[in-house]
Amino acid sequence: MEKGIGNCKMNIIDMHCDTIMHFYDGEHLNGMEGTHINLEKLVQGNCLAQCFAIFIPTNEAAEHHGITDSPEEYFDKAYAAYLREMELCKDTIRPAYKAEDILKNHEAGFISSILTVEDGVTLRGRIENVDKFHEMGVRMVALTWNFENSLGFPQSKDPEKHMLGLKPFGIEAVLRMNEIGIAVDVSHLSEGGFWDVARHSTKPFAASHSCCRSLSDVSRNLTDDQIRAIGNAGGTVGVNFATNFLRPVTDWKTDRFVSCDIVIEHLRHMMDVGGKDLPALGSDYDGMGAEMEWRDYGGYQMLTDRIADAFGDEMAEKICWKNALRMFNDIWK
Repeated sequence: MEKGIGNCKMNIIDMHCDTIMHFYDGEHLNGMEGTHINLEKLVQGNCLAQCFAIFIPTNEAAEHHGITDSPEEYFDKAYAAYLREMELCKDTIRPAYKAEDILKNHEAGFISSILTVEDGVTLRGRIENVDKFHEMGVRMVALTWNFENSLGFPQSKDPEKHMLGLKPFGIEAVLRMNEIGIAVDVSHLSEGGFWDVARHSTKPFAASHSCCRSLSDVSRNLTDDQIRAIGNAGGTVGVNFATNFLRPVTDWKTDRFVSCDIVIEHLRHMMDVGGKDLPALGSDYDGMGAEMEWRDYGGYQMLTDRIADAFGDEMAEKICWKNALRMFNDIWK
């Protein structure tokens, strides 16, 4: 593979993928097959920066994936696998810890990798672990996944559970993340927890991979009030490509098609409600089973071309990379 980034016209910063799970299983970024992301596809799609999440399977999710490691053991192994892949692919992709690293890497011909965490379960109520995340290179943390942890509660179809707020340690962790430069991610968080983040965070915050509840009424999506609050805080929302997040489906296992048009509809709604600085991309590649019109990361430019047709080149650049880069620059130190 030729070193450096491809020559497509639109840069991409994608705020969420679950590809590290494949690294944990021993697969390699350069040469993986059957995944939304591999090294060749990142180059083909003109990736400027990709957020790689360490998703930590617990409870039923661990059983589903055949994971017997504790959350801490899984995290350590997944982190080691991520570092392994960054070393193996260092001629093409390099880690970024500050927004300026993304631009410097790009100028030198490299894709940037941003390490994130999906579920703060391994923080275990200890504030020093937030600092440890930062020292390890983590630059965004989703406070919860789909289960309760020491920070708070996940989104829920049960209205009472959905309005549960952050725990005291959750508020403490948000403030510490603000101080040291880790982006707070509210995707998967309960609505009550969301509003606690909005009240207490002193920095912009993100929903890295969520959509608009007014267009698809699932509890993982954001209400207009939530979208507006993220926009008012200077944050971003990365549109998720999961079928049922984008449109109502009766059976997401068989009804999986995602068109460019439905993604554009969510981006337009985000922009109308939260402002032009809000919408971004947060695919959830390798973490959802949609059948996308543009196929995978390698076909991303089909979607970005359609976004440019819908909104014009200037707004398309904001959606595809500038909004995320601006937010990261406001948060990271």
